[in-house]
Amino acid sequence: MDSTIVNKVANSGLVTIELENQLPKNPRLVIDLADQLFQGLVLREKDFREWISLHDWNLYNDAMVAVHCSADAIVPQWAFMLVATKLGQKAKLVIQGDAQDLDLFIAHEMVKALNIADYQDAKIIIKGCSDASINGHAYTLLAFNLQPVAKSIMFGEPCSTVPLYKRVDKPAQ
Repeated sequence: MDSTIVNKVANSGLVTIELENQLPKNPRLVIDLADQLFQGLVLREKDFREWISLHDWNLYNDAMVAVHCSADAIVPQWAFMLVATKLGQKAKLVIQGDAQDLDLFIAHEMVKALNIADYQDAKIIIKGCSDASINGHAYTLLAFNLQPVAKSIMFGEPCSTVPLYKRVDKPAQ
């Protein structure tokens, strides 16, 4: 009796995409402009510019930063832009929005950075279990972007997948 162990998954031709490997390692930080509002209602330019000049922008070195205002106040667009200019030499990325918006943007950029053409006619497993927190948007966008090129798309682990898509080849005429 042959006791050789055969790795059927490795020999199956399946390609596994692990979004966890694409996730940027940069810290994610949030700046809430509500802390700069006068009486929690209005942004005063003079006070805001003073805060801008005194704030330690080195805290954001190589970080991915979301800038938003959690208070129900009208904050002029230039305030977000001014913060972005201060972060321009420090941060890796700046968006206007909250932490959830930042996660969504990062998910979008992660998937956009993949060369979808590399997966032409592939049988793909999008790995679902991860130690990192991956925004669900990334998985949905990845499945959507892979569909035009993939032969099949599955979600999960090689030993237990959920089929999502299988291309039906048209018979030759």
